[in-house]
Amino acid sequence: QVQLVESGGGLVQPGGSLRLSCTASGIIFTRYAMGWFRQAPGKQRELVAVNTTVGTINYSDSVKGRFTLSRDGAKNTIDLQMNTLKPEDTAVYYCYLGLLGQPYWGLGTQVTVST
Repeated sequence: QVQLVESGGGLVQPGGSLRLSCTASGIIFTRYAMGWFRQAPGKQRELVAVNTTVGTINYSDSVKGRFTLSRDGAKNTIDLQMNTLKPEDTAVYYCYLGLLGQPYWGLGTQVTVST
């Protein structure tokens, strides 16, 4: 059974930084997508960044140049370094894993960007 455990959310001032981490367990396959989505109040869940099964990394236009996704395949972890945070980055951030066409989600971690 695939499980995703997230950490690293919190409250930060505009312009600040946070790092989110996600560790996956229960995986026996080596090829799968992994990344982060987010959902702000009253909005749909949206892609932040994803490392695909072929190794490319796709970023949402809204985070390009500010966020960096890094993955450790040996440890089944994926981190999201978030810099120059803006109030509009406030959301619940969900770790995502895509395996054989099936999406898996973490429970989410709150990121709040506010003075």
